[in-house]
Amino acid sequence: MNLTFELAAGPIAAISNDDRLVADRPLPSDPELVLLVPGFTGSKEDFLPLLRPLAGAGYRAIAFDQRGQYQSGWADHSDGYRLDALAAEVCELADQLNPAGIALHLVGHSFGGLVSRAAVLAQPGQFTDLVLMGSGPAAIQGDRRFRIEQGAAVLAESGMHALWEVMKAGSQADPRYVRLAPVLDAFLRERFLTTDTAGLKAMGNILLSEPDRCTELAAQALPILVLHGVDDDSWPPPVQAAMARALSASYTVIESAAHSPAVENPPATAAALIEFWQH
Repeated sequence: MNLTFELAAGPIAAISNDDRLVADRPLPSDPELVLLVPGFTGSKEDFLPLLRPLAGAGYRAIAFDQRGQYQSGWADHSDGYRLDALAAEVCELADQLNPAGIALHLVGHSFGGLVSRAAVLAQPGQFTDLVLMGSGPAAIQGDRRFRIEQGAAVLAESGMHALWEVMKAGSQADPRYVRLAPVLDAFLRERFLTTDTAGLKAMGNILLSEPDRCTELAAQALPILVLHGVDDDSWPPPVQAAMARALSASYTVIESAAHSPAVENPPATAAALIEFWQH
């Protein structure tokens, strides 16, 4: 089900599993809520494979495009892409979705994990728990950092179309590259090229500069799950494992997955989420 939420800064595009065609059986009349926050260059579609299993387990799940991403409205000013502004929109959306104050589970993937962490720190009583999926404690490092820095230079000099071609060439040079179906390749291109350039720059800068806030987050005593693919190439698995220890969090590694376990191994990812929420 496609949805649009009107927030103070403009419309936000979302998808939901609250549709009787998605689940094998109807959702409960008052289901627990799951809010799914995508990562850098991502979108709501990154969570599509999770919608049916979460509906089957009785959860109403909503995934959305963050401000400036894909089908959501762009910010009027670069301040709209500050981390605190993006986090405030997560909180605003949560308010709209959950006026009755039932259980609300927050899931942030990669950059979306940094945004979700900031949302929890801003409004700690608003969320039942937090899942950090393929995310990290602070600024990204290693090869991913190099690619973001390289991409920023290409973007500044040549624009979004040139950056897309550089990113595509880099993916195809990876020994693990698998040729995509034409329809998926076209979708990824469209999604990237409809992203606000200012938003992309701002999100990249956050990924390069975010401080470690684990001490602040741990002080909230909120149930947390750190989850990543066994072959994650963003924040290295040992870094994410150390973050889980610092947060006294549950910790799950998804086999046969890398940085996007919701897409690469949805059955195991959905099962891990449901187990965490029902534990």
